[in-house]
Amino acid sequence: MKVVADTNTVISGLLWQGAPRYILDLAREGKITLCTSPALLAELRDVLQRKKFSARLKKVGTTARDLSLEYAALTKIIRPEPIRPVILADPDDDAVLACALSADAKVIVSGDSHLCNLGLFHKIPILTARKFFDFSNL
Repeated sequence: MKVVADTNTVISGLLWQGAPRYILDLAREGKITLCTSPALLAELRDVLQRKKFSARLKKVGTTARDLSLEYAALTKIIRPEPIRPVILADPDDDAVLACALSADAKVIVSGDSHLCNLGLFHKIPILTARKFFDFSNL
């Protein structure tokens, strides 16, 4: 099953325990295929470098660069086709939608309210990490 995870979900999975971490573990075990794009990887690197994550990165003994590279190695990188703007309030979220559409993903996992409020994009469900497990039966 191809899955696109939003940056907030990826960061939660990389730095903390819980449902987002289990999604990354499923990819590590080969039970799902996480798809991402160059734009989403760049966003991940940028967000991880924010000051608010520096203490957590230090606590887990890694760097924003290393975590970004670890995540990239875990994923299938897609070069998505451009899409028409969908989320006008936060255009960066359109990168998630474009990646999912080009990857032929079965689900988008996100905690972002703009994405979650859509509920569905081109028949692709948009679910929180917890709801993903009900959907996937994994």
